[in-house]
Amino acid sequence: MELGIFSRTYQPVGIDKIFAQIARDGFETIQFNFSSAGLASLPQEWPEAVVKGVIASAAQSGLTICALSGTYNMAHPDVAKRRADRIGFSNVVRAAQFMRVPLVTLCTGSRDATNMWSAHPDNGSPEAWVALRGELDFALELAEHHGVALGVEPEPGNVVGNAKDARRLLDEIGMPQLKIVMDAANLLPPESQTRQREVIAEAVSLLGADLALVHTKDVSPTGEAVAAGRGVVDFHNFLKGILSTGYRGALVSHNFPEQDAAYVSGFLRRVIEEVM
Repeated sequence: MELGIFSRTYQPVGIDKIFAQIARDGFETIQFNFSSAGLASLPQEWPEAVVKGVIASAAQSGLTICALSGTYNMAHPDVAKRRADRIGFSNVVRAAQFMRVPLVTLCTGSRDATNMWSAHPDNGSPEAWVALRGELDFALELAEHHGVALGVEPEPGNVVGNAKDARRLLDEIGMPQLKIVMDAANLLPPESQTRQREVIAEAVSLLGADLALVHTKDVSPTGEAVAAGRGVVDFHNFLKGILSTGYRGALVSHNFPEQDAAYVSGFLRRVIEEVM
């Protein structure tokens, strides 16, 4: 297993500096967002020079790139907004092929028009599901053409809010290009934390065969994201479950201050050594 981190954890001070610091902090791979290179997360123009620079900088620092962020609100209530975001998303998928990055991560979206990660009472509506399916039909055709996979992550504020929703989506679509990104913290809102082992076991059972990436965020008892090892997630139990699926890919950390990065890599490395 490789330890990874979101590039956006670091201030956008230049790719060479960011990647060098990621290596010093003990990580081996990156989930990359084009905002780290001073562009929009979904670049509206094909960023060939930037893409080549990212490839060179990663190699220079001895890092790999395990995924690109292609998130946009796939359930946005304004169809015109969803169509407009397809342009930048297409550039990210094209970049993934060019960079030989196997995975582009998605957001299954929210009916909240201002925040794609925010819960909304209409997220469980048939209209939200239809909007998401329409965007996925487009995205999966593009991914198949470019030879990359797409990763959806169960998020409590999104249309795919839990492991059962994710299983439904996988079964409805039935395409090998659609994979799962699993994050224990997202499965453990405060009301589920006392049932942590049960919740994680269910998610692993439902989704383990389709894992493409694992996130290692932690969460406080009140539901705020914190650095791994400083919250309620039982990482020994979680990673044992992940290992039981045969997954040996990247563990990508995020949602903590840059100055905590070295602590996070050290904590996770100790857990990996203890569970393997």
